[in-house]
Amino acid sequence: MSSAGNHTAGRYLLQRLRGDRRTLFRVLMWTGVESLPAFAAGHFVALAIDRGFLAGEPLAGLGWLTLLAVSSAVGAFGARGALLSTAALVEPLRDALVTRTVEGTLRHALTGGRVEQDRSGVARLTRQVEIVREAAGSLVAVVGRFAFSFVGVCVGILTLEPTVALLVFAPVAVGVGCYLVSLRGVVRTQMRSTLATESLAHEAWRLSAGLRDITAYGLEERALRRLDDAAEENACAETVLARLAALRTLALGVGGWVPLVLVLLWAQWGAQAMSAGTILGILTYLAQSLRPAVQTLVQGVGTTGIRLFVTLGRLLDAPGPRPGGAGPTPAPAVPASVSSTGVGEGDPGVEVVLESVSFSYPGAANDVLSDIDLHVAPGEHIAVVGPSGIGKSTLASLLAGTYGPTRGRVVLDGVDLTSLAPVQQAALRAYLPQEAYVFTGTLRENLGYLADGPADDHRMNRAVTEFGLTDLVSTTDGYDGLVDPDALSAGQRQLIALARAYLSPARLIVLDEATCHMDPAAEARAEEAMRERPGTLFVIAHRISSARAADRVMVLDGGIPQIGSHDQMLAESALYRDLVGLWTAKVCTHEERA
Repeated sequence: MSSAGNHTAGRYLLQRLRGDRRTLFRVLMWTGVESLPAFAAGHFVALAIDRGFLAGEPLAGLGWLTLLAVSSAVGAFGARGALLSTAALVEPLRDALVTRTVEGTLRHALTGGRVEQDRSGVARLTRQVEIVREAAGSLVAVVGRFAFSFVGVCVGILTLEPTVALLVFAPVAVGVGCYLVSLRGVVRTQMRSTLATESLAHEAWRLSAGLRDITAYGLEERALRRLDDAAEENACAETVLARLAALRTLALGVGGWVPLVLVLLWAQWGAQAMSAGTILGILTYLAQSLRPAVQTLVQGVGTTGIRLFVTLGRLLDAPGPRPGGAGPTPAPAVPASVSSTGVGEGDPGVEVVLESVSFSYPGAANDVLSDIDLHVAPGEHIAVVGPSGIGKSTLASLLAGTYGPTRGRVVLDGVDLTSLAPVQQAALRAYLPQEAYVFTGTLRENLGYLADGPADDHRMNRAVTEFGLTDLVSTTDGYDGLVDPDALSAGQRQLIALARAYLSPARLIVLDEATCHMDPAAEARAEEAMRERPGTLFVIAHRISSARAADRVMVLDGGIPQIGSHDQMLAESALYRDLVGLWTAKVCTHEERA
């Protein structure tokens, strides 16, 4: 939360609290009654000593101490009234926050904003509002008690011994003032710590929830690097908070204990005229009233106050109208296909645009891909070819969103792919690497893993027929039979992964040599099924049949890619001709061996 957000939270809080002036006046009145002992304690102790016990009148001394006890009882009665009045003051704040947040979220959704489906959202809203209510009440009580106690101590000391006043007020002003000045930085750091903790928890959740996918796609190092970055940010924020906690301790020492030490030194060497009762009265003011008030203020503002401003700032930053009449926060654009129920007949697929895309791995001297521009129409079938190590798999990862470009943008249906949340990317595309991901579970669960809701048997039967999985269904005793990944061949695992993508709602399919473990006949059948499926298709080709069947072929050779039809690339690209010759030679060799 920025400093502007802190000011917004402060203005909103003051506006709500000042709205009910009568209740606020009752809070101040009862707080004054609660602080009565802070003013009376020192005077009654001084009178009990000087006019009672030291004057040889023990009954008079006991009488003054009895009045002190009565003032303490009156203070306890005032504390009860202050508590009830404070509760009445902050209850409307809770109701206003709930109303504002819910109305803002609904208005945000109705004006085109996105609201993530989260069953725990209501619970989080309730908890955050309750935090604001409790913290606001505590802060009002803490500030009120300190103000009245400080005024009471000031008046009491001035009436007992005016020459001591400067020894008391100067350290308190320095300690409390320095701490209050530093609060803005403390709030920012606390917000940083809160966001870092949330980020760390989110990354840990993503790592545990997507462990299978991370392992299947070989992204362990990248996932751990993200988790390490979040942990490092959280550790840095907590370190800064610990340093600021030392400042709070210093403020407590200067404002709470230094006056006490100065008064004792003054009584020893500089104020022989002060009576014993006066000295004990001043010490009573300091030890019983002033030091606890300073400690409560510093700790209360440093914990409850910061918690209040951070939580209130988060609530005010929720979707909806901002204070001052600002409109709803605009939501980032999302392709219409993300909110659809899935790919259907006649669906044109996704438009893919690469704008000056470059990519280099961390620590690498050169780009793997450099300044690639590409426009793919919805529903187009593109085959990507090139020698090993040229960047074909890297391009597939960029299209799938598992890597982000070092420079440039990958745009799907007019939206930057990196701006979409993982769940939105998953609804838009399906990515199949060379090593297919199959988990221990039923065949139905494996085939429907990416489906938009339960896949019915009719659609599943069609996918099984298209990809030649009939024998596997029989082997597993139907769709509800268990699948053991270790018992499957690499080609069978790829067929399951292809059928899974076929049944998914994705409008973009990226196949990174996802048929490399199949025989030519099975591969041809699988790629034909994918071509007949509505949507845009990218295939990292390793056979001539894949390139010949594509609408266009993209040739990667380390420079500016060439793209065109199969016949056009044969005429214009020497590298493509070499690759086709190599593929053809391999086919002839296999036929001769057969």
